[in-house]
Amino acid sequence: HVQLVESGGGSVKTGGSLRLSCDASWFTYRSYCMGWFRQAPGKEREGVARIDNIGMTTYADSVEGRFTISIDNAKNTLYLLMNNLKPEDTAMYYCAAKIFRDYCITGEYPYWGQGTQVTVS
Repeated sequence: HVQLVESGGGSVKTGGSLRLSCDASWFTYRSYCMGWFRQAPGKEREGVARIDNIGMTTYADSVEGRFTISIDNAKNTLYLLMNNLKPEDTAMYYCAAKIFRDYCITGEYPYWGQGTQVTVS
């Protein structure tokens, strides 16, 4: 089955930066939402950042001002630039996508990647 593919995770010190990438080359819909989610051990999955096909972005309060979501339409690649990382950002990070840009925040995302681990110490 088709899948999104994340990369770019790793281990960094507090205050460091990482850039996550998500290969979505097969996801060629004109109207869409794409997002980054994360799940730490023992915690529920949470939405980190979302972007739609007209470039509107939303962020969780905990990452606002530190993380930036973007998309390279030519490459169909989604990015998450994470600056000033904190230990509480440690989690498995997933990218996800849905067709149509309605309900980017509350809608169900049917397409997911396998995740990439981010560890901040």
